[in-house]
Amino acid sequence: MAERSNLARARVLVTGGAGFIGSNFVHRLLARHPGAHAVVLDALTYAGRRENLDGLPSSRLTFVHGDIRNAEAVARAMKSCDFVVNFAAESHVDRSIETPGEFIQTDVYGVFVLCEEARQAGIKRFIQVSTDEVYGEVLEGHSTEDWPLNPRSPYAASKAGGDRLAYAYWCTYGLPVVVTRCSNNYGPRQYPEKLVPLFVTNAIDDQPLPVYGTGRNRRDWLHVDDHCDALLTLLEHPGVEGETFNIGAQHELDVLTITDTLLSLLGKPKSLVRFVEDRPGHDRRYAVDSSKLTRVTGWKPAIAFADGIRGTVEWFRANEPWWRTIKSGEFRAYYERMYGQRKVLGVVKA
Repeated sequence: MAERSNLARARVLVTGGAGFIGSNFVHRLLARHPGAHAVVLDALTYAGRRENLDGLPSSRLTFVHGDIRNAEAVARAMKSCDFVVNFAAESHVDRSIETPGEFIQTDVYGVFVLCEEARQAGIKRFIQVSTDEVYGEVLEGHSTEDWPLNPRSPYAASKAGGDRLAYAYWCTYGLPVVVTRCSNNYGPRQYPEKLVPLFVTNAIDDQPLPVYGTGRNRRDWLHVDDHCDALLTLLEHPGVEGETFNIGAQHELDVLTITDTLLSLLGKPKSLVRFVEDRPGHDRRYAVDSSKLTRVTGWKPAIAFADGIRGTVEWFRANEPWWRTIKSGEFRAYYERMYGQRKVLGVVKA
């Protein structure tokens, strides 16, 4: 039987560790494993923020400002590390439609640089964090890990490229890779270009909530802490190298239901909803089957959606300086480009 990995005194490189999921993972790692040390490599592009790591013990955290496309920065950060978890990515579908080249560079070439250095450094396990969007639109049933990949946006295609490149390094060089494909994450510290934080912060300010198309696009909603716990489980579980695992919550909701839930929690009227022209190639549904992960490791999602979404809303209420700083900067120009000229299809009457 393969030996279980030990995180008790491990040094873990977390790329993109100042972003949403990455920073939550670092907090989770250091809380659950008091002897572990996190090395965060982050380029601090628009969605990466040093303050996402506030409150963590400096003696157990090393921050390296650098890009995963830069071999020298990667080598410096990976030195003496035992494990790698790669969150670093361009990750927003809307932005990938605007600037697809940036996504290919980070999400594919960046993975190549990481894998090359990891095989030289003798890394014990390399987790490539991918997405359920690589399966494309799933109108019926739930995608399993052996489904064909059919990405339909530049973002999804770039993640599929990195996903398969990391797997190829397992097949070709024996790099101990594990690929994960998660459903839609939500929770604290999520950059407000994504649906939940965008709608929460807009509603707090009594600003319109731009719902694409009919609002009937469906996603499986996974709390970020459940996702991070699944990744920690896969870092330690024996014999999973070369495997791919879906990570989902089996809590499927459409955009309108999410919107109604957020407005109800905030005590805001439905008249804030604006139906706007849909984005190109908008997938109607994603749904993954994560029973393989449960069967192999015993992991199951622990956070009920009602509890997780309530806690998320409260976090944004309690941390207004965090998101107001974001929404007053580069984000404002992005928001105007994305929604300012988009045709309004309808409104919800109060």
